[in-house]
Amino acid sequence: MKKSEVFTFGETMVLFQPEQMLPLEYIHQFPKKIGGAESNVAIGLTRLGHSVSWFSKLGNDPFGRFVLKSVRGEGVDVSSCLLTDNAPTGLLFKEQLSPEDMNVYYYRKGSAASMMQPEELDAEAIAAARILHISGITPALSESAFATVMKAIDIAKRNGITIVFDPNLRLKLWSAEQAKKIFNEIAATADVILPGLDEGQLMTGETDVKAVAEKLAGDSEKIIVIKLGDKGAYLHANDQKAYIEGFPVDSVVDPVGAGDGFAAGVISGLLREEPLEQAVRRANAIGAMVVGVSGDIEGLPTFEAVERFMKPAGANRDVKR
Repeated sequence: MKKSEVFTFGETMVLFQPEQMLPLEYIHQFPKKIGGAESNVAIGLTRLGHSVSWFSKLGNDPFGRFVLKSVRGEGVDVSSCLLTDNAPTGLLFKEQLSPEDMNVYYYRKGSAASMMQPEELDAEAIAAARILHISGITPALSESAFATVMKAIDIAKRNGITIVFDPNLRLKLWSAEQAKKIFNEIAATADVILPGLDEGQLMTGETDVKAVAEKLAGDSEKIIVIKLGDKGAYLHANDQKAYIEGFPVDSVVDPVGAGDGFAAGVISGLLREEPLEQAVRRANAIGAMVVGVSGDIEGLPTFEAVERFMKPAGANRDVKR
């Protein structure tokens, strides 16, 4: 068994994203990519120099094999993944009508990933990791997927593994009421919570960012980092309470995947045992880099690239020839 610093799991779909900004009914060519929050984080972390294990259940079909080969090709350990003949690999289509107007259409109901079972988890790989990354998408897939999430949390808790939870609200998968209940159940077990402000507001009933962070942390020593889009992020961790400024973005090409890049940046900082403000600042930079590139994983940077990006304008950010 390969020992990895991070273990994560969830559904990755084949992503069809046209290059033209038109309604899908007028699109005739669809380049094939991959998209999935947890594999985005896994790939983001490998590019930042970390070792990651990713688990999923995929259809034993050409799309499932494409996903598996793509994630493996990025250096992620996929040895615990399963292929099944009983369900297909999920698909999604992106429709971009303008830089600010994007729609996502899922074809994932009854998918292979929704059939994952708690006993299919690689308990040894989780126990050997330093961090377990959980997304709020996985428990929305099915009852068995939710049970798989709770089993992973139980394994991590029993082995002293840090749990990082990103709510990743998907209202096309379940209701706000269902999401709030499950998110809070998972958040109670997590050591680090990475919500967007809207997700934090849903979970707590508060509106002010500081009040949201306070309520999520409670009396615990949890690290709360609330994503604020182009305004950066708000960090709440014991005595540390600070707004961490974002990075300017010239133009938003594709906003999907920015939060996953942000999560990878925070987790990388935790693994490197960096000061939290430094980790969040790098996470902000990665989010800014991702939105400038089309696709879920294409804009995820290497550690060296994000370090260059974070330098002041004009400071060794010239074209390499």
